[in-house]
Amino acid sequence: MPINYARSLTGHRRTVSANRQLGFTLAFVAGATNAGGFLAVHQYTSHMTGVVSAMADNLALASYDLVLDGAGAVVSFLLGAACTALIVNYVRRRRMYSEYALPLLLEAVLLLVFGVLGAQLQAVPGLFIPVTVMLLCFIMGLQNALVTKLSHAEIRTTHMTGIVTDIGIELGKSLYWNRTRSLPHVGANRERLGMLATLLFCFVSGGVAGAIGFKHFGFISTVPLAAALCLIAIVPTVDDIVRIAVRLRRKRP
Repeated sequence: MPINYARSLTGHRRTVSANRQLGFTLAFVAGATNAGGFLAVHQYTSHMTGVVSAMADNLALASYDLVLDGAGAVVSFLLGAACTALIVNYVRRRRMYSEYALPLLLEAVLLLVFGVLGAQLQAVPGLFIPVTVMLLCFIMGLQNALVTKLSHAEIRTTHMTGIVTDIGIELGKSLYWNRTRSLPHVGANRERLGMLATLLFCFVSGGVAGAIGFKHFGFISTVPLAAALCLIAIVPTVDDIVRIAVRLRRKRP
């Protein structure tokens, strides 16, 4: 991957094109992680709607242990999002350029942790499932908050509810019959529709790849995902390391 291209994907200066290309990549990663995680723990972890609904059901059924499991997933997702906000704001206030790259590097490390933990704890169901679910929820919260911040909430990558809704809205606009020219024209934003459809395609493709990878290779299938994240995030991080080293050298007497 060319260095300048990697720098544009996760660097400080953002463009619409870079946001979308990064969004497509992360949608693929999220789909793969979500599908592979489901095969591991039989629970989707990329969105909280189902988790909260299950909590309500279990609360009504007095299954309080399952309510606590759901609460752990929600809190983990929330903490992942909070972690991204902390990193981005800390780095931004120090005028560094890796504010978006560092959360992705952390996500890569946590994906590797998921692979190692899964392989080690798989034989301990009582510990394996809750720990794995909370780790995956933390990763998804981390990624979702990152994409939300850098795209100003235009792009989502960890869940497709909003994406499918927006696709439906644009399709409805494209089917609208503008009979009266005196009224404002109703038409679809074809560029936005293409972007939304690509995000959906990337998420589904990632899900298929993640499910196949986990089925045939197990937890080691997280390694290519972590490597891809490192590849697109390492350049701005190295840039900051070099800048800090230069500053420290200049301060020496």
